[in-house]
Amino acid sequence: MNRRTKFAALTAALLITAGAAGSAVASADGGGSAARHGEREAAALTGTAKLYRPAGDDITFSFDAHLAAKDNKDPQAATGTFRFSHYKDGEGGYAVAKVDCLTTGGPVAVVTGVVIETDVDGFRNRRVGVSVHDDGRRDRLGYSWITKGDHQELPPCMSAAPFEKVKAGTGDFRVLPWKLEYPTE
Repeated sequence: MNRRTKFAALTAALLITAGAAGSAVASADGGGSAARHGEREAAALTGTAKLYRPAGDDITFSFDAHLAAKDNKDPQAATGTFRFSHYKDGEGGYAVAKVDCLTTGGPVAVVTGVVIETDVDGFRNRRVGVSVHDDGRRDRLGYSWITKGDHQELPPCMSAAPFEKVKAGTGDFRVLPWKLEYPTE
């Protein structure tokens, strides 16, 4: 097969794959999404990654957070969950938080939620915040519980800057930037 034929075949395969992926996404939301009506959701944070730790800790974060188009001016109307876990040498724990706020700007997102499921008593019913920088190459992440001590309750949509690096090859975070509508007059 000559070079042009190989290139055309590869391009066609990629286009078919992209079309199938788009169809799967469209059908996964029940077919009644805002996208079907020409609207996109106001903001989103999705994906999973492991944090880089040279000592071998297994730390994973997963997000499925969304702000509907109709709630564009109310980031506290965001929905979804996020999960995090930290294990080393067979010990550790996990938590699942119900999203209560999501803001995004460019490739950065901040999400907070109240922990609804965990095997770590210190996280039970506590609001936690996570920030993500989706740079397309090596994503970064930060979390509110980096500070020690007895602090007041974390406000919605607050977290530490994305100071952690994700493990190479694991970051697939996707941030849908929030587009605020400003008055024209």
